[in-house]
Amino acid sequence: MNLKVNAKLDPKFQPLSLVCRYMREETKDNGQDIVIGIERNKGYTSTYKTRIFADGTGHDEENFKFIERMVKSLLWVAGGYKVIIAGSEVVGNKIKEAYTDGGLRDFDVHFMERVYEQKFEIVVCSLADAPADKSAAAPIGRHLDGCRIGFDAGGSDRKVSAVVNGESVYSEEVVWFPKINSDPDYHYQGILEAMKTAASHMPRVDAIGVSSAGVYVDNRIMVASLFLKVSDEEFDKKVKNMYLDVAKEIGADIPIEVANDGDVTALAGAMDLNDNAVLGVAMGTSEAGGYVDPDGNITGWLNELAFVPVDFCEDAMVDEWSGDYGCGVKYFSQDGVIKLAPYAGIELDENLSPAEKLKVVQGLMEKGDERAAAIYDTIGAYFGYAIAFYTEFYDIKHVLIMGRVTSGEGGVILLNRAQEVLDKEFPELAGKIQLHIPDESSRRVGQSVAAASLPKIN
Repeated sequence: MNLKVNAKLDPKFQPLSLVCRYMREETKDNGQDIVIGIERNKGYTSTYKTRIFADGTGHDEENFKFIERMVKSLLWVAGGYKVIIAGSEVVGNKIKEAYTDGGLRDFDVHFMERVYEQKFEIVVCSLADAPADKSAAAPIGRHLDGCRIGFDAGGSDRKVSAVVNGESVYSEEVVWFPKINSDPDYHYQGILEAMKTAASHMPRVDAIGVSSAGVYVDNRIMVASLFLKVSDEEFDKKVKNMYLDVAKEIGADIPIEVANDGDVTALAGAMDLNDNAVLGVAMGTSEAGGYVDPDGNITGWLNELAFVPVDFCEDAMVDEWSGDYGCGVKYFSQDGVIKLAPYAGIELDENLSPAEKLKVVQGLMEKGDERAAAIYDTIGAYFGYAIAFYTEFYDIKHVLIMGRVTSGEGGVILLNRAQEVLDKEFPELAGKIQLHIPDESSRRVGQSVAAASLPKIN
């Protein structure tokens, strides 16, 4: 497949959004339907239907490569421990081989097993037995009544707000070092202290909402970088139920809701825009995502966009952690900027940290350096095609971008280029989707109020 696109510094870029389009068009007359289902906790299931070339027509490898990328994408968008392939035994068996202990996607298998505490499995079945969507979307958030604590756990500082009837009456930011502490009591005491401080500024506490990086299932911490140095044994014993345990110390039977910080950012944006169907994308150390659906609900999906592939080119940069190629983390983060610098003719000192390297490029951007502008232009092209790909899974009206990569003039170039790609390549989406960069001050205040609004008061 020949997918020539104008990504200034990356001529090999093959957007998955165009691959999806190509497969649909090329299989109109000689294709077969296939359904991917991903099942997670409580039997919640997300499905994706597409077309592939008919089995046994010489396209089996092409079919597999395409469906493997779509399985990977849906797996990290929605999350789950069971993959169902309906409609092709040939492709299904190849997926089964790839997603196994020691297989091509060993990382994904073990990560999902840890999150959902279930053995990972692949089920191959006929199209007649294809699974149906079973949603977990709930009207979470936007509850502004009563006296609430909103807590936001960041990697370098923790923020807490006391919120009374939707107004923040007190908030504070405290520097802490969760990622380098191996004793979970350090984290516990820090969280407890923050919540007690907020509680002291209100007559009572009716509800607690928590925004935190990581993966949360039923308000339990399953995977989170804040606890990077904590041993697995201590994690299971002291970390998994930490927010629930802290809530009990604040008061008996206080409703608590814990959500991924990306989802809370999207919720804050939806509240600010007074609209729904919002996808939030943060481009910083990695790529983080969050989503509020058309009904204003948080879905319970993983939204781990860092691991969602956006580039079909097998020569694309490999993510060191997952061992996979073409994934968002190497396109929409400081790594994406650093990756493109040599192609723009910018030499970066190898002794600098990634954050310092980003600052060098941003410094050049401030001086109007055309090489730096080319980097942001290329990331903008990536992003326009990626937004179109994300619409394969999300119903989107608004995209919010944030994070240190998007600050300054570079963010403006990035956003304009993404819009240009949507306008030219995807006119059916261009009029429907609006792109935004929220201003920092409103986002920070909005985040804590949005976190506080998560639980419903019984």
